[in-house]
This record gives sequence, structure tokens and C-alpha cells, in this order.
Amino acid sequence: TVTEFVLLGLTQSCKLQCCLYVTFFLICVITWLVNFTIIATVAADHQLHTPMYFLLANLAFLDVSDSSVNTPKLLSGLLTQHTMISFNECFLQMFFHFIAGAMAFFLVGMTIGRYVAIYEPLHYVSIMNWNMCTGLVSIAWCSGFVHSTIQTGFLLQLPFCGPSVLDNFYCDVPQVIKLACTGTCMAELQIVFNSGEILIILFGILIISYTVILLKIRTCTTEGKRKALSTCGTQITVVSLIFIPCIFIYARPYKKLAMDKVASIAYTVVTPVLKPMIYTLRNTEMKKAIRR
Repeated sequence: TVTEFVLLGLTQSCKLQCCLYVTFFLICVITWLVNFTIIATVAADHQLHTPMYFLLANLAFLDVSDSSVNTPKLLSGLLTQHTMISFNECFLQMFFHFIAGAMAFFLVGMTIGRYVAIYEPLHYVSIMNWNMCTGLVSIAWCSGFVHSTIQTGFLLQLPFCGPSVLDNFYCDVPQVIKLACTGTCMAELQIVFNSGEILIILFGILIISYTVILLKIRTCTTEGKRKALSTCGTQITVVSLIFIPCIFIYARPYKKLAMDKVASIAYTVVTPVLKPMIYTLRNTEMKKAIRR
């Protein structure tokens, strides 16, 4: 019976490991500093005690939490040729991917706020009230938690007796399934329908919502149109960086490809540092509050 797994990490080149360690360490520090600054600012500034900034603070908290699940193993793996992770820790890490699931649902929930702001600006305060915002946050967290619980419970029913080597920097569901001592065809299909299909649906909803918003923006003034287009363009870029790599990983039966690790880096390391800069730090009131 397998009691631990071996993570081979990103690369076996010592020189490349040093460069990647410095790069990802800096990205990790910036991610935590920026997001903790946003959370502290919203908590300390009474002018930001509104539903909209409550959502932005929750987005920052999700970014900090999500980057704390896989990044420590990534950094430790870059300091050694390979990293050992116990069976229980591996499954716990996969379970805590519910934070990434909550993030996906949360981003879809935030489109409601953008839609209301564009189509019903005069009723924004009454519609996007505290009940609505806390409901969106609760639904996002619960959806991610339930999805991860079902998925992890399904994995725990599989027998693992070796091999126990994962060519990755963290425990990921598709690769762990391949190590099961049984036929994995049905298990892989279950992951494709359970994770991949949900990601495709959520990404489709986001793209449709942005399309609807962009159609409405055409009727705005030139100055407002330029600002709105810039905001939507950057947000679509970030959303694509999150969902497209995830769909690439989870919406197909697993087969080792050269782009797998690049895709994993994109949504586990890169996007948590981009989201606060795109969604929050472009906000004028937030920048003023941080200065205060």
C-alpha cells in the first residue's frame, strides 16, 4: 500500500531550479503582500465597508488561500531534486483545491455585479446589497467545498499500491488517478464530467456575460466606453488565463503532455498575482484608501 508519493517537480536542472525558485518566490511574496494590503485596507477604512468592496476583499482572500495550497510545495521542490509527500497530505492538498473551485464560482458570481452596474446603474445599491453579496460568497464557497468533497471521496475509494511517482510539483487529481491499481477509464471519465464540464460551463457563462456587457458599452460615451473596454479586456484576459489552462488539464482523459506543467503554473502561480491588480487596484477609491 502506498504511504507516500514522490513529486518530481518542474525540472531536474539545478541552474534552472535556482532561477525558477527566485522568480516564483518573488511572485508569491508579491501575491501575499498585495492581497493582504487589499484585505487590511477594506477592513480598516470605513468608507470601503460596502458590498462591492466586501466582494473584492473576498476575492483577495481567495487568492491568498489558493496560492498557499500549491506554492509552498512548488518552492520546496525547486530546492531539491524531488519532494516526498505523504498519502494523507497528498489527498488533503487535493481536497483544498476546493478553494480554486470556489474561485471559479465566485468569478461567475461577480459578473452579476458587473451586469447590474452596466444595465441598472441607478438600482445598483439596492440590488447588490449585503444579502446579495454574502449570498454570492456563501454559494461560491459551498459549491467549491461540495465539489471537492465528492471528488476526494471518490478518489479515496480507489486502491493505491504503486507506482507512486508524480511528474508534477503538486498532487493533482488526473495524475493521482493514473496511479491507482485498477482500471482508471471510468474514474477519468468521472473527472472529465465532474470537473471539466463544470469549468467549460462556467467559462461559457463568463464569456457570454462579457459579450452582453460589451454590447451595452457600445451605447456609452467615448470616455466611458474607452475605460469600460479597457477594464473588460483585462478581465477577459485574466479569466482566460484561469479557465483555459484548467480546461486543458481537467476536460480530457489524462495523458502526459509537455504543456501540462506550464498550464498548472499559469493558474496556480501567475493568475493570483494578476487578479488583484486587474480587479481591485485599478479602482480609484481603493487606491485612495491605500494611500490614506
